[in-house]
Amino acid sequence: MGSAETQEHKTLKRLALIWAQQQGFTICGLEIRLPKSGYRADVVGYKPAKRGGSATTAVFECKQSRADFLKDSHRSEPTRSRLQKLQSQRETLERLLGIHHPSLRKGETLFTEYDTIDLSGLEHKRYRSVLREIGVLQNRLHGKTKFDRVTRYGCANLCYLVVEAEIVEEQELPLGWGLLVHCGSILELRYKPHWQDAAEQDRLTLLERIATTSTRQLNHEQGIKFEEIAGWRVSESVVPVANRGLEDGADERT
Repeated sequence: MGSAETQEHKTLKRLALIWAQQQGFTICGLEIRLPKSGYRADVVGYKPAKRGGSATTAVFECKQSRADFLKDSHRSEPTRSRLQKLQSQRETLERLLGIHHPSLRKGETLFTEYDTIDLSGLEHKRYRSVLREIGVLQNRLHGKTKFDRVTRYGCANLCYLVVEAEIVEEQELPLGWGLLVHCGSILELRYKPHWQDAAEQDRLTLLERIATTSTRQLNHEQGIKFEEIAGWRVSESVVPVANRGLEDGADERT
């Protein structure tokens, strides 16, 4: 974010980075551009695949103030009131569905209470109706924002909003996002995110971008300039033809 970034925002990013690694996202990056979009996420995490499984990716967006969260949004008290009721219905339905369908738990964390439930393939008429109405009302309240597009494009499997206390009400959460709240020196999980399908290529793209950003940061810390790398590439490209066979491991007699 450059010099304009506040200390509060830096703190949220640091806490999100710690929390992500605690949950098994051992490969993380800051200010990473997401697949399928021009958006940069404050923090992203990549959890390597277990044997026979797939890798998991996560996005963390940090908001230090209510104004930051509500920018470009349209507030309406009746809409918020209805959203609150619908979110309560949604929580009840998800809890009951999780009990009746234990096989839907992803099992990607060490603790059951942190497990997400993949309801994407479950056809439950009432639950789908509640989700549709929540989506309509949140679009009315917030418009087509970054949060909506990140989930709609399937940029990552899990999306979290990381905030200071009391700046976001749970019923205002973008559909599909989890909520992490700054409490003292840690983040507290207040609302679990929905599992989002993300293509294997998009997960690999995110991993590559984390690695690229980390390499640039490492070069900066070590004082390695672009000219040094570019100069080596140029000299490597003009190796005499007579020597190229030897470099490739070819027999000297050929």
